[in-house]
Amino acid sequence: MANYSIDNLLGGTQQATSSTYKTQISMTAASGTALRRIKLYDLLLGTNGTPADNYIEWDVSRQTAAASGGTTATALPLDPADAAALTVCYIDPTGEGTVTANSTLFYIGVNQRASYRWVAAPGSELVGPATNLAGLAGRARSGGYTGTVTMTMLFQEQ
Repeated sequence: MANYSIDNLLGGTQQATSSTYKTQISMTAASGTALRRIKLYDLLLGTNGTPADNYIEWDVSRQTAAASGGTTATALPLDPADAAALTVCYIDPTGEGTVTANSTLFYIGVNQRASYRWVAAPGSELVGPATNLAGLAGRARSGGYTGTVTMTMLFQEQ
């Protein structure tokens, strides 16, 4: 199985955080192709703004409809010999996708001065279904920080 990387710096304009969740990366099963499950196994989170003592809440949730706007990007294979990813990725979308209620798979609050990395134990990956336009949304919010954040997701397609 191929491994891929996607981050919210691959194009478009980064969206400022606010007190409501803002999707940084939306990953969905592609429409009209062989649908694959998304298995998120590594997540890197941080800020690229001026450091201060604020919190940022990070969330990965399932979504049933893709985000819109922003930049469509193709995830990069970690091994250049692997085929291009079929997962559709929206970077810094301007329109939020439909996040499934009570579907948070990952949640953590982190001080803005810190970066954070989460790596799944084998078999404990965060899984998005092989359903047309369904997938995972990586989101951030903060009550005190209104700058931009960085997010990198490493995943497999199965």
